[in-house]
Amino acid sequence: MYANGAFELTVDPVGRRLAVAAPGGRRRLALSLLSALDRVDAVDETLAVAPPEEHDGTFVVERRSTIWERAWLEIRCLDDAVELQACVRGRGDLADVRLLGGRSAIPGAPLGLLASGSDLPLLFSPNPEELLQPVRDLRTGAAIGVIGDGEPGRGRWLFTPAPLYLALGDDDGWVDLAVAAPVGELSFVELAFDTHGSGFVVRLDYDGHTRVEGEFRSPTLLLTPQVEEPYAGLRRHRDDLVARGAAPPVRAREQADWWLKPIFCGWGAQCRLEATLGGLARDHATQDSYDEFLGALRAHDVVPGIVVIDDKWQATYGANEPDESKWPDLPAWIAARHDEDRHVLLWWKAWDPEGLDPSLCVRNADGVPIALDPSNAETRDFLRTMVRHLLVDLDADGFKVDFTARTPAGRALEHAGGAWGIALLHELLATLYAAAKAAKPDALVVTHTPHPAFADVTDMIRLNDVFGGIDVVAQMTFRADVVRAAVPELPIDTDDWPMPDKRSWREFLETKPAIGVPSLYYATHVDSTGEPLEDEDYAALRRVWSEWEDVRSLRAGAEVGRT
Repeated sequence: MYANGAFELTVDPVGRRLAVAAPGGRRRLALSLLSALDRVDAVDETLAVAPPEEHDGTFVVERRSTIWERAWLEIRCLDDAVELQACVRGRGDLADVRLLGGRSAIPGAPLGLLASGSDLPLLFSPNPEELLQPVRDLRTGAAIGVIGDGEPGRGRWLFTPAPLYLALGDDDGWVDLAVAAPVGELSFVELAFDTHGSGFVVRLDYDGHTRVEGEFRSPTLLLTPQVEEPYAGLRRHRDDLVARGAAPPVRAREQADWWLKPIFCGWGAQCRLEATLGGLARDHATQDSYDEFLGALRAHDVVPGIVVIDDKWQATYGANEPDESKWPDLPAWIAARHDEDRHVLLWWKAWDPEGLDPSLCVRNADGVPIALDPSNAETRDFLRTMVRHLLVDLDADGFKVDFTARTPAGRALEHAGGAWGIALLHELLATLYAAAKAAKPDALVVTHTPHPAFADVTDMIRLNDVFGGIDVVAQMTFRADVVRAAVPELPIDTDDWPMPDKRSWREFLETKPAIGVPSLYYATHVDSTGEPLEDEDYAALRRVWSEWEDVRSLRAGAEVGRT
């Protein structure tokens, strides 16, 4: 049916599948030509599918839908890849959108979900998911998006979002599948790679917050049949997005010298106080505690260049006013750190509505605030004022952004309108980032959003929390590899918590200069085991930090020159 030097496409005799193969090679994928764009009021089933019609390397597959006036699939053959878009015409609010698979109600054909298939046994996902390896059995599936937490089945909050990229492969090579669309089209909360044996479907959850009035085109799926290995594909994926105007070009970023100094974040030390003094870790985000933390490090000549005041220095998460019972004079404390040639970042909990007027928030069906609403112009104004107060009046130096996986999700939620899902998170961070730079041009904004389209709303990517039950160095090296492939212009905050024991902490410490900016979460003890930091541990910290200081000037460009 179609062949070039990179791939061959063949439609099966009954016209419901498209086989993708390397030139003269065995079939790699059998793509379903059905799709299903459900509305909140009805599911989309296919009553008939027509044979593909080709014109100049573009194939159009018409299908008859139970709910849309017209439905079709466009397949565009590029030099080395295939673009696919599912399209409909009609009206309604989108619920789940299934690509590369749909529901059949076709006479004489199998009924129900007709998925795509592959004989490739392996799946690579760049998204850290609890207890799952980056390369795993295809049947395991994957999910990438902006929701997740520590609840069962939701352990995928660490990169929100990771690149919307997957690769299927074996010893003979890989085929990758990625969303190649601008961030404004990413109005879904999650991409799920749903698997059923050797079958798979790509599912996008629009939550009922995307209205179709006329024609709707799904985000473009880009399928590249011949990929040497997943990280090479991930690097090419960044180039693909740049070429489509869907991500900024990779180039050296202007960075303040202090951004790359070793970091002390007090969260692990706060957790140690929870274990010894009681209460919750956030109760110990106090001026006295941080004076003790820094004093203990100073006594061993461990001097961080950046101090992160973690959860919960503020009276309310939403308004972010300092809790004066914990921090009697936060501006003076920050000024004292500046006198020591240190910089101070404030931990910021994205989305939390605590302390905010409900009119500034996404609300549930009971009218209860669920999350801050950046689609609301008044909320954006509030954010700008808040950021200016924190960075100018308090004179803090930037933000460590957390909890981006609390992006609103749910059909019954009410908000000002416009963006949703991944796009709504980008709008939130874009507002925060622009306000931070307007208030203090060298402000540092640290996030855990290594999707290439988010490179314009962050200065540094943190690797985030450590999963238990998986080797610490292996999992953090994997995350760093993803960041370097997807956003190589951004430096990496190595993170440091929670460590299963001191031995693991020491092993990870030794690898940090090869990964990124060394980050320390402990002052006197490892919180999980109560093991004390001893002279040899502090000596290791001094040595590793010294090694980093020797090489950090070479890393100022965050490895823009790809290797």
